[in-house]
Amino acid sequence: MLVRLLYASRAVDSSADAISGILAHSRQYNPTLGITGILCYGGGVFLQAIEGGRMAVSDLFGHIQKDPRHKDVVLLDYEEISERRFGGWTMGTVNLLKLNHSILLKYSEKAELDPYAASGKVSLALLEELMATASIIGRA
Repeated sequence: MLVRLLYASRAVDSSADAISGILAHSRQYNPTLGITGILCYGGGVFLQAIEGGRMAVSDLFGHIQKDPRHKDVVLLDYEEISERRFGGWTMGTVNLLKLNHSILLKYSEKAELDPYAASGKVSLALLEELMATASIIGRA
């Protein structure tokens, strides 16, 4: 049974080294768990979609909730899926500094990442548009 989970959190340490450490850890361990997904980071906020088997995704989300590098962890959406949307990604990332701000404005009140003020479906649509416009880096 495949599922997709979408969550938001805030970075405790927003330094470049801390963020790249989280990404490196994801890219190293997620493939062994059958986890794929995408991570969007900007302004101290993470928006992440993770896909995989129900138990693997649930266990990973449990670890994220306890991870001292994250705070204000909020579940935005959880659904059973028939196929992966981010199957080609061990953990793709979005560089919001190089992003066309009109994409963010399409889905929110301001040109900034704020999944706390949007529904899970809107946040997922944002991630899908970022993928479609090739705003995502780090495919493998």
